Amino acid sequence: MESQEARDTITIMPDAAALHLNLWKQQLGQVPDSIWQQTGLESLVLADNHLTEISSQLGNLKRLRMLDLGHNRLSHIPEAIGDLDALRDFLYLHDNQLASLPPSFGRLKNLRYLNISDNQFATLPEGICSLASLIELRASGNQLASLPDAIAQLKHLRELHVRDNRLQSLPPSIADLGDLRHIDIRGNPLASLPATLATLPKLEKLDLRWVTIFARPAKLPAWLKSLEDRGCLIYR
Repeated sequence: MESQEARDTITIMPDAAALHLNLWKQQLGQVPDSIWQQTGLESLVLADNHLTEISSQLGNLKRLRMLDLGHNRLSHIPEAIGDLDALRDFLYLHDNQLASLPPSFGRLKNLRYLNISDNQFATLPEGICSLASLIELRASGNQLASLPDAIAQLKHLRELHVRDNRLQSLPPSIADLGDLRHIDIRGNPLASLPATLATLPKLEKLDLRWVTIFARPAKLPAWLKSLEDRGCLIYR
């Protein structure tokens, strides 16, 4: 196993050019403290490093616009993530062991892309519905049994990916997502779909493959047919 001294040798000291730090797949095991001192960073990739925890010093990186913590072994995210006011481009938390997110998560008001796929979420964390700037949400491969009515607060959402969960229905309030273009609900045991989906004015793609209610060939409900007739691609 690498020593702390060996891990420190791969860090980059901050300077005018050191705005982006990519430590993908470096077998770190833990993040060297020197990383959290690089307060000028705008993007940080720590994916695929066998990480089990992230220091609360994460909150020091006030200029961070992109953070990739995917493909690790994280079971929690520190409260300090809410201090990352500049985080707006991407936040990757996929392929970890997360079942919840800290209350401070809802303070990431500028975040536009969030990936929490392939974790252990049984419910969509409440703070996510407060992310007013979110354009794309990926939450596939979890254990979600439902989506909250509060998802309607994501007024700028264009893509919603919830493939391979345990969803039995979608909330009627999804009709309030007027910018939604793409919904992926493949592989869910849905018993019904809200007809309000047909009122989404910009919907271009609805992926219903491997959905329980469409397991056998059947005539499309009239409201789904109306979506298809106006040019929305429906996969089933």
